[in-house]
Amino acid sequence: MRKIVLACFMLIIAASCISTRNTIKNIDNNANMPALSKERTFIITEISNSDKYGYDPDYPVNLGFLSLKSSEVNVDRYFGALTGPQGQKLIYNKIESCCPFPSKRNDMGAGILDIYEVKWEGLKEPKRIHINLYEKGEILAPLGFGIKKIE
Repeated sequence: MRKIVLACFMLIIAASCISTRNTIKNIDNNANMPALSKERTFIITEISNSDKYGYDPDYPVNLGFLSLKSSEVNVDRYFGALTGPQGQKLIYNKIESCCPFPSKRNDMGAGILDIYEVKWEGLKEPKRIHINLYEKGEILAPLGFGIKKIE
């Protein structure tokens, strides 16, 4: 009984927070999942020229190529393909979730963004990258990051 009450409560809260329109501007349902390297990370070939990509909740990194239950692996694949601007190794961790939006890829009809704090040696202030595990989009490195060399 407590589980039913809790589920209803969560549904009401989620529904009250969801905008009636989707503000995410870089969703591309026709985007292809990037190829995987031997290390099982994404092969990323381009750095975004936009200072909004990944940094702005309206332009998150859209990694929703797998079912939500297994999509967390794409976070590791994504950050595993990136470096600092001089090839520095990244340290990343999820710090919060935010920004509910309507999504057909979730039974509740809504998705949320996860915010990751990213650091590397020599970086003065950590970067905050918005990740969307519900929708698809072109996978790029955010401005200010580097791309791991494929061996």
